[in-house]
Parts: sequence; C-alpha cells; structure tokens
Amino acid sequence: MSTDSSYYVPASSKLPLAMAFGLLLFVLGSGYTINNLGNEDSNAHWLLFTSFAIIWGTMFFWFGSVIKENDSGMYSDQLNQSFVWGMAWFIFSEVMFFFAFFLALGYVRLFAVPWLGGEGEKGITNILWPAFEATWPLLETPDNELFPGADHSMAMPAFNKLHTWLPFWNTLCLVTSSGTIALAESALKKGNRTFFKLWMVATLTLGYVFVFLQGFEYYEAYTHLGLTLGSGIYGTTFFLMTGFHGFHVCLGAIILTIVTIRGFGGAFSDHDHFGLAAGSWYWHFVDVVWILLVLVVYVF
Repeated sequence: MSTDSSYYVPASSKLPLAMAFGLLLFVLGSGYTINNLGNEDSNAHWLLFTSFAIIWGTMFFWFGSVIKENDSGMYSDQLNQSFVWGMAWFIFSEVMFFFAFFLALGYVRLFAVPWLGGEGEKGITNILWPAFEATWPLLETPDNELFPGADHSMAMPAFNKLHTWLPFWNTLCLVTSSGTIALAESALKKGNRTFFKLWMVATLTLGYVFVFLQGFEYYEAYTHLGLTLGSGIYGTTFFLMTGFHGFHVCLGAIILTIVTIRGFGGAFSDHDHFGLAAGSWYWHFVDVVWILLVLVVYVF
C-alpha cells in the first residue's frame, strides 16, 4: 500500500522496447506500403499490419499492468499527479506535432504556390516553370512531366461533390461524441453508472462511425476519383494531415474502448477515474484538431 510520502517505482520492463520496435516497424511499413501502392506483388502491407499487432499488443499488456498497480493501491497522490502532468505534456506534444503540419500547409498556400506562379516579392522564381499557374487546390506539380499529378478535370468536380456531405457528417459525429463523453464523465461523478455506460457506448459508436466514414472517403478518393498522394501538394497534404488525425482518432477509440470495458466491469468512481479523464482530454483534443482541419483543408 502506497502512502502520500512514498513514490512507487515499477519493476524493470521490456514493454517500452516492444513499443519502440512496433513504432519502428510502423514507420517502415507505412513508407513501404505507400511507395508500393498499386503493386500487387508487394507484401509491404504485412509489415504495416505486424506493427499494428505489436503496438496494440504492447498497449494491452502495458495498460493492464498500470491498472493492476492502481487497483492494488500502489499509487500515491503524488504519483497520480505525475500522471496528470504526463498526459498534459503528451497532449501538448501532439499539439506541436499538428501545428507543424498546419504551418507547412499555410506556407505552401500563402507563399510557395504564389511565388511559383510569379506573384509577390519572390515571384521571379516562376522563371523555372513559366507556364505554371498558381491555383488552389493544386493537383499538379510545376514539372508535371517529371512528377505527374492527378487528372485535374476528373478528380476535383467529383471530389467536391463527395466533400459536400462527408465532412459534415464526420464533424457532426466527432463534435457530438465530444459532448457524450463529457456527459459520461459527469454521470460518473454523480454516481449514475447507468448513464455513464450509456454515454460511453454512444461515444464509441460515434467514434467508430467517424473512422468508417473517413475510410470510405479515402477509398472513393483514391480508387475512383484519382486523388492520391501523388496528386500535387494538395493530395499530399490532404492525406498526410487527415491520415495522421484518423490515426489519432483510432488510438483515442482504443483508449475509450478499454475505459468502457473497465467501466462495465465496475471500475472507476466519482473520486478515482483518471483513466476516463485522460481519455476524455485526448478525445477533446482530436475533436479540436478535426474542426481546424475541416476549415483549412475542406472549406478554405
């Protein structure tokens, strides 16, 4: 039993090494899979699937270990406070991660593309590609013979029609889920476990619907509309930013799934529910990022 003056130090574990190895495979598998898209003989996707299995398996055992330690009373208030700060700094690092992508997109749209088109104080750079026209969304590269992009006439009209409804429903799902998880936490604090479970199930349902709709959008854009990672800077930034966000939504959904399962098993109370609180903070974070993505990638 931990006391306020003690600080529990866990035993040595190989789980951090397993997570690092899984993340390494994820980076390699993602790169090889993207570079071999369309190659039916490639087995790169199996490397990506293996990384997912290692990451999720490691999370399962790591979360389980932390849960057991907490239920055994090994954690003091001081250690619990370190968990709060750890989660806060983790979310801050994620904010900076996405900030870099938003900053890169802003630089491309406001400076690089106009300069290449001959606009602004550095417009002289259009001597490299005199025929290049600065338009957005940019689905072609300045040197389209060397770096061919998408068929502009085919991709954008159909993609715009697809975007008239998918972002709306995705936004509705994610914003609503941010409200339902707040209601779940409020119900738990009031001791109403029935509504706590109900709102958690609603949150998970909305989250997984978001993931399904995002996957459907990717399938349509990539398979039928000609919008790919090779479709100029717009295709690259679109899939990079929304893809990383989708990955974070999947991670958040996994966390909340574990929280929900624990909740149905009788875990958490009005004064001891940091697992739920941390998952809630993370879910609000991905919600805010999505709203910003809709504004800068879809709307403007």
